[in-house]
Amino acid sequence: MHDTLQHLFRYKAWANDELLTSLARLGDDSPITGLAIKALSHSYIVDRIFAAHMRREAHAYTSANSIEMPTLEHLSADIRNSDREYIDYVSTLDRDQLADRIDFTFTDGVPGRMSREEMLMHVITHGTGHRGQVSAVMLLNSLSPAKDGFTTFLHEAEASTRRRVAA
Repeated sequence: MHDTLQHLFRYKAWANDELLTSLARLGDDSPITGLAIKALSHSYIVDRIFAAHMRREAHAYTSANSIEMPTLEHLSADIRNSDREYIDYVSTLDRDQLADRIDFTFTDGVPGRMSREEMLMHVITHGTGHRGQVSAVMLLNSLSPAKDGFTTFLHEAEASTRRRVAA
């Protein structure tokens, strides 16, 4: 599972970068950009909350949603930094650390308990869902979404090991 998580977090960073780059081309005045910022800001906050939970540290978030929306430029920098931190963090974990169950409190005050592995999978799937929302809005507005599929990532990131001779 450790290798899979490393692949998934490298994929997450790549997919976020592809989407953020596509959104930057639309410009700040695009209504799509505003909607994307709301979805991606929420996803970023959840990433940071769970990063704190896994380290058994406090965080300052009282909600998974921000009242004030950042600019796309600021949010993009924050997401890219967070993605790098997750890639580095996952690379340090061993099997016992992944299985370690951690008690925490959700932002609504409800107690929770999850393993690090479960938290990491939540971060991956949660982000995928919100990138999908942004892609759907782009499609509904006749714009091509970012190419962010896992297979595309694998064949771009590991092109030399993925080549094959045509049959």
